[in-house]
Amino acid sequence: MIKTLQLLIVDDEPLARALTREYLAKHKDINIIGEATNGLEAVDAINRLAPDLVLLDVFMPKLNGLEVLELTGRTSGVIFTTAYDQYALKAFDLHAVDYLLKPFSQARFDEAIVRARKLLDATPANISELIADAKLERIVVRDRGQVHIIPLAEVEYIEAQDDYISIYWNGKSIMKTQSLSALEAQLDSQEFVRIHRSVIAKLSAVKSLERISKDAQVAVLHSGVKLPVSRAGYERLKVFVSQP
Repeated sequence: MIKTLQLLIVDDEPLARALTREYLAKHKDINIIGEATNGLEAVDAINRLAPDLVLLDVFMPKLNGLEVLELTGRTSGVIFTTAYDQYALKAFDLHAVDYLLKPFSQARFDEAIVRARKLLDATPANISELIADAKLERIVVRDRGQVHIIPLAEVEYIEAQDDYISIYWNGKSIMKTQSLSALEAQLDSQEFVRIHRSVIAKLSAVKSLERISKDAQVAVLHSGVKLPVSRAGYERLKVFVSQP
């Protein structure tokens, strides 16, 4: 007997949600358990309802689809729906999720449902690879039940703290459960540089390099903060910033 799957629809467009419900009417083995109209609602619904399948729009208000996956830790049973094809090729390469490019037909939708059902019985899909492949414009952090959205334009530096990273921006800081290397893979290397094994700095935030001993340098930020610089970090930085 085929298991009835519990499905969540996530899309900010009412017409898109209505079309999805129409297409799903042919799938008697799928039960719609909820709808979300933005990224924050999606995070709450996924955590609260634990759906088998999520039809997830990529570009939405408040949080995008990839940020929803990151905050919820969702690694399987996700079908992207979007009018943009920016991440389509990567999605198909991973064989992790299907990717419905709007406008899509009933036949294409049915194909995605079949693919998703098969994936539910397979090894968990590596959504983290898809997230890492997309360059960030902001960092999202869940902290004590709240979601913080930090624009990368405001970030000065990020520092490793055991199993966490500390993000510093506009005189504030917050911790997130993530490795520094995982975050580094998502950052634009022309904007952020690993200056030490435990520190990534934003190039535009660095004012100068300062020698504090024969073999030690620090990066001086415009804010006055001084950060340690390794030998490898020094080689990366010296072509971009001034030295006294």
